[in-house]
Amino acid sequence: MSSKAATFIILAIYVAVMIGIGFYTSGKTKSAKDFMLGGRNVGSWLTAFSYGTTYFSAVVFIGYAGQFGWSYGVSAAWVGIGNAIIGSLIPFFLIGRRTRLMTKQLRAKTMPEFFGKRFNSDMLKTVTSLIVFIFLIPYTASVYNGLSRLFGMVFELGEHGGTIIILLMAVLSAIYVILGGYKATAINDFIQGIIMLVGIATVVVLTVKGKDGLSIALDSLNAVSDKSTPANTLGSLFGPDPFNLFGVVILTSLGTWGLPQMVQKFYAIKDEDAIKKGAVISTFFALVVAGGSYFMGGFVRLYCTTDPAVTDRTLIEVVNGKPVYDTMVPALIQQALPNMLIGLVVVLVLSASLSTLSSLVLTSSSTLTNDLIKPRVKDFDDKKQMFCIRMFIAVFLVISVIIACNKNASISTLMSYSWGALSGAFLGPFLYGLFMKKASIAAVISSFVTGLGITVGHMILFSMNISAFDGLKQAVIDLNCPLNLLSPVNAGAIAMIVSLIVVPVVSCFTKAPDEKIVTEAFDCLNKE
Repeated sequence: MSSKAATFIILAIYVAVMIGIGFYTSGKTKSAKDFMLGGRNVGSWLTAFSYGTTYFSAVVFIGYAGQFGWSYGVSAAWVGIGNAIIGSLIPFFLIGRRTRLMTKQLRAKTMPEFFGKRFNSDMLKTVTSLIVFIFLIPYTASVYNGLSRLFGMVFELGEHGGTIIILLMAVLSAIYVILGGYKATAINDFIQGIIMLVGIATVVVLTVKGKDGLSIALDSLNAVSDKSTPANTLGSLFGPDPFNLFGVVILTSLGTWGLPQMVQKFYAIKDEDAIKKGAVISTFFALVVAGGSYFMGGFVRLYCTTDPAVTDRTLIEVVNGKPVYDTMVPALIQQALPNMLIGLVVVLVLSASLSTLSSLVLTSSSTLTNDLIKPRVKDFDDKKQMFCIRMFIAVFLVISVIIACNKNASISTLMSYSWGALSGAFLGPFLYGLFMKKASIAAVISSFVTGLGITVGHMILFSMNISAFDGLKQAVIDLNCPLNLLSPVNAGAIAMIVSLIVVPVVSCFTKAPDEKIVTEAFDCLNKE
């Protein structure tokens, strides 16, 4: 049997299982609350795997592993360690319990609804729901982009093949989310998570083995050098550029604290014991999946090259003087893995991506329906609400597919601007909203303005190739700042840090919400 035939069989089985779970859970989804939160009765294993599989997708495995592995070598693995500790372990213990109790007390099913009730402001709820819907779209597009890159390589689909794959994946993710909602997503995430753990471990072992073992591979990396990368750095502990590497850690780790699709996992978790167990499970998952992905990506320079004179590596495309990072991991996989195992990697990336996609579309459509449509429509019962959510799932996916079909934007750029805008706007308000009684509406608005302003402003000035801003770009380059100010990753990280500073500062000088509202929100924390 050929490798392509084996891959098709594995994919067919996988797709059948996913859709089957959607049909199974559809019979247990009786209300909008069930559809959005699984009845707030999801256990530790399902929550932890759902958190992890929503966290990591083709964006990490294809886009980020390739780009940061090329730029930082094996030190990119620090990003995976940061994802495990800052992005998984700490939020479970720091905000997991408070999020679960306070959202239940306020009867909030989404982040916009939490802001609306915590700060007693319908305006905040409306604005938040629009931000969520708009800025989850580029993240979804980046996931589709990563999938199309891998499938195009494996099946040799040509120029338009990636578009076909994007359309098929959109249909598949829509089917099981529309059928079963959150519960279908959580069960599928558990299965997909197991595939990801096994798949990542296999790829890492074979990647290192393909270059004659770890010590020889590290020596080979240290021998690589170019204008921006000194020798003896790509195989070192902190790499050639630890300062900008730290920006990647901040964006991809701290960002989870303010992303609606991530914190919503705490709304649905069963109890406090499940939070403690979930913290351990999700941390282990992140160490294996994220740590393994970035560590594997650290060896892409041994499998890829931009130099036509180097014949033992895959020659990758260069655009505007930069290598096309999104092609690197597919090239590595093609060389490092036996043909029969490439099917495993396809299912691995598909699993990681579908789990993220399902969470993104569910979060976005639920938010728009629950927080924007429902308050403005009379007699909007559960049946109508669930129909509306399902309709918006389709709309959201269509827009995401259109963006994904445009290959001009890289995977990491789309994801960086999405996370920068969302977490740059929401991180401070959500965190201080859980802990700080004096957090004010004005502070929340200030965070929205700075988070969106930094992200959107950076995108317009530095990423949209508008000739009027070429002089500004050159001026920034001439500064020789250790932190790359042109990087969307660093722009997102800065937006998040500013959010954490702006909220407490503005709250000190502005009026806090009504004491009755604050007391109602915080009373639940004192109950057994």
